Amino acid sequence: MSRIGKLPISIPAGVTINISNDNVVTVKGPKGELSQAVNPDIKVTVEDGTLSVTRPTDEKQHRALHGLYRALINNMVVGVSEGYRKELELVGVGYRAANNGQILELTLGYTHPIVMQLPKEIVLETKSERNKNPLIILESCDKELIGMVCAKIRSFRKPEPYKGKGIRFVGEVVRRKSGKSAGK
Repeated sequence: MSRIGKLPISIPAGVTINISNDNVVTVKGPKGELSQAVNPDIKVTVEDGTLSVTRPTDEKQHRALHGLYRALINNMVVGVSEGYRKELELVGVGYRAANNGQILELTLGYTHPIVMQLPKEIVLETKSERNKNPLIILESCDKELIGMVCAKIRSFRKPEPYKGKGIRFVGEVVRRKSGKSAGK
């Protein structure tokens, strides 16, 4: 049995789960509404405040889908009840971030600023304090979407190992390398 798949999901107060006939799980909560289509082989049932995911056989494909859909549904339940928050910091001289509504404008040492339109499901905030690295704060109920947006922002200037400059998550440790002069 899948260790992740066999764990029941407890449904917090204020969260409602609806399972349609075509195996689409819809989760509604105070932070928003999310839905996920589930493979027809996997059975999702709601009983007295807990949601359980079961599989028909022990085939490799069914075992993989069992844990996958349980994790996706759990992420949806946590997202609509608590939400997800990611913080990115810009490390580098002259690196700046500013936002105008859902438009993020980054100055990362290129000849032109990078302008990015964010989806409406994400709440964007930027902070720039004196003598501190600029911060980009993203909040959403959809874990997959916020992860994809963070990866896209980070791809504009990944942290490099020699000076440590780039866009990184707050608290992320970048392994540093010594330069060529340290080898002698």
